Amino acid sequence: MKLKNLLQNKNVTIIGDENIEISGISYDSRKIYKNYAFFALPGYNTDGRKYISEAILRGASVIITKTKHDANNITQVIVEDIFHFMSIFCAKFYNYPDRELNIIGITGTNGKTTTTYILESIFINSNIDCGVIGTINYRYKSKVVSGNNTTPQSLDIYRIMREMVSDNVKYLIMEVSSHALSLGRVYGIDFDIAVFTNLTRDHLDFYKNENDYFEAKSILFKRLGVHTKRNKKYAVINIDDPYGKKLSKIKINAEMRFYSAVDKNTADFKAKNIVITNKGSVFDLFFNNEKVKIEIRHMGLHNIYNAMAAFAVAVYSGISLEKILKGLNNLRDIPGRLEKIDTRGMGFEVTVDYAHTDDALKNVLQVLKGLGFKRIITIFGCGGNRDRVKRPLMGKIASEMSDFVFITSDNPRTEDPYQIILDIETGIKKSNKENYKVVVDREIAIKEAVMMASKDDIILVAGKGHETYQIIGTKKIKFNDVKIAKKYIDIKEKQKVALKQIKQKELIF
Repeated sequence: MKLKNLLQNKNVTIIGDENIEISGISYDSRKIYKNYAFFALPGYNTDGRKYISEAILRGASVIITKTKHDANNITQVIVEDIFHFMSIFCAKFYNYPDRELNIIGITGTNGKTTTTYILESIFINSNIDCGVIGTINYRYKSKVVSGNNTTPQSLDIYRIMREMVSDNVKYLIMEVSSHALSLGRVYGIDFDIAVFTNLTRDHLDFYKNENDYFEAKSILFKRLGVHTKRNKKYAVINIDDPYGKKLSKIKINAEMRFYSAVDKNTADFKAKNIVITNKGSVFDLFFNNEKVKIEIRHMGLHNIYNAMAAFAVAVYSGISLEKILKGLNNLRDIPGRLEKIDTRGMGFEVTVDYAHTDDALKNVLQVLKGLGFKRIITIFGCGGNRDRVKRPLMGKIASEMSDFVFITSDNPRTEDPYQIILDIETGIKKSNKENYKVVVDREIAIKEAVMMASKDDIILVAGKGHETYQIIGTKKIKFNDVKIAKKYIDIKEKQKVALKQIKQKELIF
């Protein structure tokens, strides 16, 4: 495709031949081939302009950058907003695959991943091919690709969408992060249904305050119905959330539909008669003058909200009630979301959860406190180079809602893990609690928690969930909370068997 046919934005400066052919696009100089266009994206840790020379050596025919590069015999496109431009450019290059898909965007601080899994189960059980782009991975049919971001760069999104369309996928469920909205990664994508789960304190290392964070989330809804597809658009909103109420007052080109579990709030989907056990959650859902009993395997009020959001999306996607219920009943476990670990019948339980904000940690601990365990033992840390404000808040919540807490490392990145822990301790000390121990090594913290657990206790390993790595300094090292917990559960079981054998021998002699 010729460069000039991809240039829809006239607010650009072209140096060189706009009739040059482009056979591919990349923002990674290592993935540049002959006649590729290279996007030299600015970044936090590095700058794509440093790799322009490498891209040229590898065969790039066009360089797209914010500032002119000192190079001869190479066509350059100089743009002011490179991220928005990349989205528009890639949409044209991949021939607008978003127009051939039904796209559901889910945004909010918590619940995005779980809601995508519930929806995916509903679609699969309705014999509808769907794809998912989200925190854990990007997947459709039998293909699974790991990703570095909840929402990838626009180039990757358009490429994945084109692959999905070519493979006859009809629906795309996408987690849409605030960063993706702020940085233009989903700019121009024609969403059909947008979901707002909730908004609590997070990412205040990136945003000035919660209101700025909310404004980023609201972009998804403000852009509904402003593109080319003329089908009916829906905004599905948690009206119980204060920011959901705020969102409901914004004028958008979509029909708003609300879900709620609070009696006083008026909603299109209403949860009542809620019962939560260690086996899951049961509730009556009222909608369209109907009442249906919903049973899900996932515990907690927050998961009831996630189920309602998915239910509403399925209804507005034209899926029958029978198939929606089948999808809810057949939902498989969600990695790192209150994921239960087999404890070999030793009488205590272990669960791993991604809770890495104060609100998410509070929600999970509220669930566990309501289930009648003798003790709750919590292991958690906070990420480095991220919002420091939430650290003492998480410390306070963990110490007040747990019987014992191990403060440990999460992904310290380039921060000193001891400094992160000191920030967490500030919140604990405000609560005048002493029910905690600092164990910087995360594996040792998990080991100690497993060894101290006794009958009717539960261990919560929080913060990393599905992640299979730790980021220490600038390196990713293999680390999996689930595998580490299983390792020490196995050791404890063997110790228990050995002790039993010793006692038997003592009785024989």
